[in-house]
Amino acid sequence: MDAALIAKCADPSLAPAIVEQFVTAVGSEDPLAVTVKADGRLVLIPKPGSPDEAMGVVKDYVGHAIVRVGITQFPAGIGVDDPSQLQPDMFDACSNLRTGTGIFAKVARIVTKWYGRPTNSELLPQLVDDAIYAWKTGSFEGDNVFRANDPGGPTFMNTSSEKPADDDEPAAPRPETEDSSQSAEPGGATEAGMRIDLSRIGGGR
Repeated sequence: MDAALIAKCADPSLAPAIVEQFVTAVGSEDPLAVTVKADGRLVLIPKPGSPDEAMGVVKDYVGHAIVRVGITQFPAGIGVDDPSQLQPDMFDACSNLRTGTGIFAKVARIVTKWYGRPTNSELLPQLVDDAIYAWKTGSFEGDNVFRANDPGGPTFMNTSSEKPADDDEPAAPRPETEDSSQSAEPGGATEAGMRIDLSRIGGGR
């Protein structure tokens, strides 16, 4: 992935090597990529040829199926009550990377808090593995990570640009709605077996 794009657009609380590994593990090279799953099955859709076509697909399925978009494949419709509020910039590479890594950073903080916010760098690969698996499945320890509150605190082991921790208000999922499946999906157990090379950021062994 282009280092300049990561530097310009990715969430600053995530190290560039983690961003690259995250996008490689969960994302798409096509900014117009739309993935639709209904009842755990992939829905075959025509490949969008423009942002307008991609938006049309999203609006057709959002609220009724799991719709993931763009290079980070984040779930479309997070924080949106009406499909008409969806913005086409989700198919812009920089905007999608900014939004996707921002959500992933929150997932990372949820996982990091569950682990007790460790400082032992040897645990970093496991934290990253669990955060990526949570992103793919939409769930961590029974909670919907896309709807959960941001607990703040460290993003993995990184202490720069992190949100302040609020221990008085632990992460908890917001009340589920009928379309809660929009932001969670079943994942295969093999996905949890990934190991990530983080030697470039000095956190690996």
